[in-house]
Amino acid sequence: MADKEDVIELEGVVIDVVRNDIKVELSNGHVIVAYPAGKLRMYNIKIMAGDKVKVEMSPYDLTKGRITWRDKN
Repeated sequence: MADKEDVIELEGVVIDVVRNDIKVELSNGHVIVAYPAGKLRMYNIKIMAGDKVKVEMSPYDLTKGRITWRDKN
């Protein structure tokens, strides 16, 4: 199991939402598929295109991520 220190945390902008698969363009230009994690899913917080988000990624798979924070607009 990965430790908290093993994750890469980046910021990005949501470009497309299809159910729980969310395409995020990261600040470095890469596009990944992410899903809402933890309290975002538990409290059914809506994520829409154009939202700024923070994404955690595993260093082993840089094409998928977990959305941990949605900035308040």
